[in-house]
Amino acid sequence: MELGSGDGSFLAEYARRHPDRNFIGVERLLGRIRKLDRKGRRLGLTNLRAIRIESSYLLQYLLPLHSVSALHIYFPDPWPKRKHRRHRLINERFPAVAQQALAPGGIVYLRTDDQDYFEQMTACFAAAQIFRPVETPSELAELRTDFEKDFHERGIGTLRSAYQLKLEN
Repeated sequence: MELGSGDGSFLAEYARRHPDRNFIGVERLLGRIRKLDRKGRRLGLTNLRAIRIESSYLLQYLLPLHSVSALHIYFPDPWPKRKHRRHRLINERFPAVAQQALAPGGIVYLRTDDQDYFEQMTACFAAAQIFRPVETPSELAELRTDFEKDFHERGIGTLRSAYQLKLEN
């Protein structure tokens, strides 16, 4: 599941590479949902769906418990003004919400270009003892989002991290 799918470039390509897995793109903006749908149809993907909803609401109230193997959150809105940071998706409550959504051993993959937000992300997951840091597989690291492509063309690097839900003992 990708939270904030943008134009769907990443998710459509990842779904194309893995026809044996099901993928859901979550996006708040209708125009972006339509782009993801068009890309999926153009590629003939039967394993890709999109839903127009606020990500945090979906995770907290609608998604069946422990039903997702991975959450991909790439370049979420950084809400850079100090007074707006409370609107950030990745906050101190997010690891617990992610735990509800993820199957045992599930992984949260994160990317951003915003150093301040990256520090907040890593601090939130470092404080959550239910997760452990893991490497992002090279296949994922090499597959760029639409925002990431634009940032790289402008010389802006990607900050990435990944956290795996610990298996219960």
